Amino acid sequence: MKLLRCSALFSIAVASTIPLVANATDEQDLFSLSFEDLLDVQVDIASKTSETLSSVPSTMSVFSRKQIQALGVDNAYEVMNFVPGMQSTRGDWVGAVPKDHARGVYLDSGNVLVMINGERVNESSFGKASVYMPYIPIEVIEKIEFIRGPGSALYGSNAFLGVMNIVTSKERNALQLVVGNIGRYGATGQFNTSFSDDTSLFASISYDQKDGESYPQGVKDPLEAIYLEAGVDYKKLKLRARYNETSLDEFLNLAGYSTQNQHTSDNTFVGIKYNWVNNDKLKLDSSYSYTKHNISSAGLIAAFDDIPDFLLGPAWQTTDSKFETELSYQFENQWQLAAGIEYAEAKQVEAGVRTSYYDDESMLVIIDPAYYQQGIVTVMDFPEFASLKYTFETYSAYGQLKIPYSDALTLFVGARYDDVKDIDSKFSPRLAAVYVINPEHTVKVQYGESFRTPVTNELFSNDDVTVGNPSLRSESVKTTELVWHYQTSELQANAVLLYNELNDFINIEPTQSTDALFTFANSFNTQNSGIELDGTWQSSKEFSVTGTYTQYFEDPINASFKRFASLVSRYNLSDSWQVSLNLLWRDKVEVSSVTGAHFKQSAYSLVGGSLKWQLNANSQLMLKAENLFGKKYNVFDPRMDNGAVAGTSEDLSLHYQFNF
Repeated sequence: MKLLRCSALFSIAVASTIPLVANATDEQDLFSLSFEDLLDVQVDIASKTSETLSSVPSTMSVFSRKQIQALGVDNAYEVMNFVPGMQSTRGDWVGAVPKDHARGVYLDSGNVLVMINGERVNESSFGKASVYMPYIPIEVIEKIEFIRGPGSALYGSNAFLGVMNIVTSKERNALQLVVGNIGRYGATGQFNTSFSDDTSLFASISYDQKDGESYPQGVKDPLEAIYLEAGVDYKKLKLRARYNETSLDEFLNLAGYSTQNQHTSDNTFVGIKYNWVNNDKLKLDSSYSYTKHNISSAGLIAAFDDIPDFLLGPAWQTTDSKFETELSYQFENQWQLAAGIEYAEAKQVEAGVRTSYYDDESMLVIIDPAYYQQGIVTVMDFPEFASLKYTFETYSAYGQLKIPYSDALTLFVGARYDDVKDIDSKFSPRLAAVYVINPEHTVKVQYGESFRTPVTNELFSNDDVTVGNPSLRSESVKTTELVWHYQTSELQANAVLLYNELNDFINIEPTQSTDALFTFANSFNTQNSGIELDGTWQSSKEFSVTGTYTQYFEDPINASFKRFASLVSRYNLSDSWQVSLNLLWRDKVEVSSVTGAHFKQSAYSLVGGSLKWQLNANSQLMLKAENLFGKKYNVFDPRMDNGAVAGTSEDLSLHYQFNF
C-alpha cells in the first residue's frame, strides 16, 4: 500500500518534468475531442429529443469515457461526487451499499433513478438501485448522463430528485487488467464485430475482487463483482442481455459491524426493441424488457455475551416487466413531438428471511439458544414476510412538445400520467423556456413535478428491524429552476438557482412497538432551495480544469452536506502522458441521530487522480488513486447508534489496457 502511494506521488512528480510536444495521432491524443465538440455533445435522456448542454430543457451533467478515466474512480456511483447537487456515500443498510444525496435530501428510499442504457435499475422492494446493483465497473462505461432535478415527466417513479443514465460501450475491442492495494485485482474484456451491414454483435465481461481495508471495528470491506453484457443488432431489431453479481460481506449491514455479515445480490436483464418506422419525420419503436433481481443478505442485529450473535436479513427476489411504444415526430412547422405509452409490472416473488435463530414449528424467529441454527440459514416461505409478495401494475402515458417559438426562444411543454393500481395515480407536468441571448449566453426557466411510489419494504416489511406502513402515500416534489449557461471556445459555466417544494416525504422513524426498531411514515412537508455552480476552462489543448460548488440555503434533510465542491484538473504532459488531479470537499456535519447520539464530522477534503501513459497506439497504462493520502473520516447515517459510518480509505490501482 505504501509502495503504491509513493509510486503515485513519484510518477506524478517525474511526469511533470517531461517536455510538451505536439500530439501525434488521434489514437494517442488524450484530448482528441475539442472543447467545442464537448459542448455540443448530444444528450437525449432529458427531453427525448437530440439536444446539447446549452439547449437541453433540464439541468444536466455529462461525463465522457475519458473524463471518467481521469477521475480515478472505479464505481459508477462515485462519479456522483463530481456532479453539482449530488453526492454518494456508504450507509448502514443491506451490505453498506452506496447511498445517494440529491439536492439537499439524504434518504434511503431511491430518490434518484438509475438507468443502464435507458433501462431502469431501481426495483420495487427497496427502491434504490444500489441495493441490488451496488457496483457498476467504470471499464464498461462509455458515458454517464445526469439529470439534476425532476425527471418523472419522462421516466415516472424514482426520477424524483435526479436521474443517472449509464451508457455502456458497444463498439470497443479491448482487454483491461487491474491490480491494486488491499488485495485488488480484476479484468475486463470487450468485443464487437459486424457480420454484415445489417448484423452486429457486442459483448463485455468484467470481474473485480478486493480483500478490503481493515477497520477499527474489526472488519474489512471486501468486494467481489462480475458484470456481463451482450447485444445483437439485426436490421431493425435489437436484442440485449445483462447480468451482474456483487458480494459485499463483513463491514456494515443493518447497522451492525461484523465479520459474519453477508450480502450478495444479482440482476438479470433481457430486452428486445423493434424499430417500425425511421425517417426524417417519424420514428416509431416498440420494446419489451424483463429484469430479475435477487438479494441474499444478513446483518448483525444484536451481539450477546452468553449466546451466539443474532443476524437477520432478506432473501428476496423481485421481477420487472415492461412493454413500451414510443414515437417522435417532426411537424412541418418544426415542432417536435415525443410521446409514449407503457405498461409495467413490478412483482416481489420471493420474500424469505436469512437468520441465525429460527423455530421450524412456529415458523418464527425466536432468539433463544434452543433455536440457534449453527450459523445463518435461509427460510424462503417465511409467514411474517408473506405480505411483501405484492405486484405493482402501472399504466403510463407521456408526451412532450418542443416548440421553436423563434430563433432565440424554444419552449418545451410535457407531462406524464402514471396510474399505479391500488396505490396511487400521479400527473407529472413539465415546462421549460430556453432563451438564447447571444452565442455566449443562454437563460432557462424550468418547472417540473416528480413523484416516488412507496415500495414493498416501506409498505409491508415485518421484521425485528422495521415494520411497514400500508397507508403510505407517494412522495412528490415541485421544482422551479432558473439557469444561466455561458460558453466560449475556452470556457463554459452554469449557474442554477433552484427551489423545491417537498410533500409527503417518506422517512424512517423509531417505533414504539417492541417488535421492531423502525417504521415508515409520510413524516413531513418542507421546502429547500440552493445554488449549483459548475464550469470548465480549457486554456489550451493540453490543460483543462473543471470545478463545481453547491450551497443550500436551508439545512438538508437528514443531515446531508449543506455545502460541497469538487475540482478536477487534467494536463497533457506530452503526446503520451496525461496527469489528472481531483479534489472533493465536503462541509462539516453536526447532528443528533434518532438514537440520541451526537454526530460531528469536521469539513474534509479527499484527493485523487490518475496518471496515464500511452505506450503505443493500441495500449496504455494508468495509475489511479482515490483518497490518495488515506484521510480518515465518517459519514452520517441516521440509523447508526452513534450516527457514524466509516468512510473509504486509500484505493490505489494500476490498470493496463490493450485495444485490438
